[in-house]
Amino acid sequence: MKIFLDTSDINIIRKYYDTGLIDGVTTNPTLMMQSGRNPINVIKDISTLFPKESSISAEVVGDTAEEMISQAKAILRSQSKEYRKISQNITIKVPCSVEGLKACKTLSDLNISVNVTLIFSVQQAILSAKAGATYVSPFIGRLEDNNSNGIELIKSIYNVYYLNDVSTEILAASIRNLNHIEYAFEAGADIVTIPPKLFEEMYQHDLTDQGIAQFDKDWKKINHK
Repeated sequence: MKIFLDTSDINIIRKYYDTGLIDGVTTNPTLMMQSGRNPINVIKDISTLFPKESSISAEVVGDTAEEMISQAKAILRSQSKEYRKISQNITIKVPCSVEGLKACKTLSDLNISVNVTLIFSVQQAILSAKAGATYVSPFIGRLEDNNSNGIELIKSIYNVYYLNDVSTEILAASIRNLNHIEYAFEAGADIVTIPPKLFEEMYQHDLTDQGIAQFDKDWKKINHK
């Protein structure tokens, strides 16, 4: 099980990375806009925090595969003089569209990690795997907003991938609450990407707080005898 943070805030990422429990980061144009900084510089700063086996998703946009590939190369060249030798922790994120999948195929053929996002059906997940995607990102919360079951989609993708020995990993996205995290992993997700607020909530439980308070109280009694 892996946990990614869904944010572009370098200070928040650094804070939670120091816990040793964060395996990667996902970003998107909306999160980049919130940071108020040049997206390439943001990605560069984030990538330096993580080892090469991690994944930092940098999303590209464009009307054509060529535009997406051009943006991807610009991001990768900012990290390395030779983009084919890029640190393995940069993952290019593309949408699940015809042009996005064409870009995925080209980039994956160059051994560049690709995350195909905005997955809402098993069929899209199949095409993404065929295009060489390292990750697919089904959107749980957004499916629920449209009266569909995002957890069931993860189960279905997992079953298809398992039966066909597909190596593409399932990255559950659009996580809205703690139940989504639990159910996504139960359904077969390899990774969940979550807002920092939800990561903080994963620690919390009233009984844990009560237990800590009681242990602290008893410890003080012992040391005051």
